[in-house]
Amino acid sequence: MSKKIKINQLKAGAIISYLQMAIQILIGLAYTPIMIRLLGQSEYGLYNTVASTISMLSVLRLGFNNSYIRYYSIYKKRNDTKAIDCLNGLFITIFSFIGIIAFVCGIFLTNHLSIVFSNGLTASEYGIARVLMILLTINLAISFPMSVFSNIISAHEKFVFLKCMEIIKNILGPMVTLPLLLMGFRSIAMVSVSLVVSLITDTCYVIYVFLVLNNRFAFKKPEKSLFSDLFAYTVFIAIELIVDQINWNIDKVLLARYKGTVMVAVYSVGYSLYTYYQTFSSSISGVFTPRIHKIVNSGISIENQRMELTELFTKVGRIQFLMLALIASGVVFFGKFFIVRIWAGRGYEDSYIVALLLIIPASIALIQNLGIEIQRAEFKHQFRSIVYVGMACINLVMSIILCKRYGAIGSALGTAFSLVVANGCVMNIYYHKKCNLNIIYFWKSIGKLAMGMIIPIIFGGIMEVFLKSDSVVTYLLEILIYVLVYAVSMWKIGMNNYEKNLFQSVFGKFIKKKDK
Repeated sequence: MSKKIKINQLKAGAIISYLQMAIQILIGLAYTPIMIRLLGQSEYGLYNTVASTISMLSVLRLGFNNSYIRYYSIYKKRNDTKAIDCLNGLFITIFSFIGIIAFVCGIFLTNHLSIVFSNGLTASEYGIARVLMILLTINLAISFPMSVFSNIISAHEKFVFLKCMEIIKNILGPMVTLPLLLMGFRSIAMVSVSLVVSLITDTCYVIYVFLVLNNRFAFKKPEKSLFSDLFAYTVFIAIELIVDQINWNIDKVLLARYKGTVMVAVYSVGYSLYTYYQTFSSSISGVFTPRIHKIVNSGISIENQRMELTELFTKVGRIQFLMLALIASGVVFFGKFFIVRIWAGRGYEDSYIVALLLIIPASIALIQNLGIEIQRAEFKHQFRSIVYVGMACINLVMSIILCKRYGAIGSALGTAFSLVVANGCVMNIYYHKKCNLNIIYFWKSIGKLAMGMIIPIIFGGIMEVFLKSDSVVTYLLEILIYVLVYAVSMWKIGMNNYEKNLFQSVFGKFIKKKDK
């Protein structure tokens, strides 16, 4: 593949990533309130609790997804096709074995629900929870070996196909599920549809890998050194995965145990807004993973590597900040009206506070999430794992104490505090001192960009004090005006020439295509 084609794949992949993100968010915003009203607050909370419990089993991936791209890049540089074939065979074997373990664990949890939920569910909820557990367990178990094929496609930098399939998956699920919900089917139908859609998209990945990429799977005994290197590389990523599951799923389980499924529903609405927010950041950063590994493994001097990594880290971080700052400030000024009057409805007032407690502290990590892949490429991710273990312990202890007293807000507060300590303080120091990144340069650059936030924040505060939305039309008009003020202020004060040219090229191509 030529260099030009690879660059086009990266650009197209980034653009389609944002298209996928927009579709996913729009569908979620339209679909979730209908789902909440049709399921009811209790069953919606139950569905989220069970999904979070099974999601914890995803820690069994143990970081192998990330390690595939690392070793593929190394073998590709050597042009060692036989080693790549053996790598494919090794990973499909490992993930198939992990899938079996996940299935056994899921069935065990299904038969011992009291371990997770104690007395937090009613008798009827236990029956529904068992069926949901089984279906979600099957889906998760199959996803392990199937993830190898999406990793192969990503390693080949075929982002256009990968993102288009994700878009189809995002659209197909709700499109099939919604009529079933309207017909009276409930959460079990939702999970069943999700399983079928996953099987369809996974089948497409398999066909693409074999017929288009012409990949082979060699089941030969790998070198002993590969096993030791693989274990050393993945063990700390596995710790990070465990910590992530504790940080983002344990709150729902604790709330179900101590406060019941209604409180889980309140937390889940705020958490859903956070996941949409997070998508804006993660959708583009994944496109640059292969490039990071290439820079790290290119053999250039440490000084040049630091310059290239810092430049990429800062460019991506600034673009992410442009998007995230608009959304985060928008949630502050317009989020409560949206949640209570438009989206979830009455009874979800606390979801606004939950959303703010998750969104604002997480913003630091989200504009720096390219740093995670840089750490892994440099084989320096061990420290982050240790820090996140401490973060998880703080979060767990605080969430248990606070959720008993303050419910959903208390659980979110524990998570918020741990995020600020770990990501805002400790990891930034480590990035600068150990990961070959100039974090001082990064934050100076972000600070210059953030100057464009001053006018929008003042304007938003004035609207909050003097203009009280009494209708959806007025509310949407206020948002439109705020976005325009934000865009003009950022363009005039915050953005640099690179970002202006980038946006001009994207919208210029869009306008030309529209004119044709």
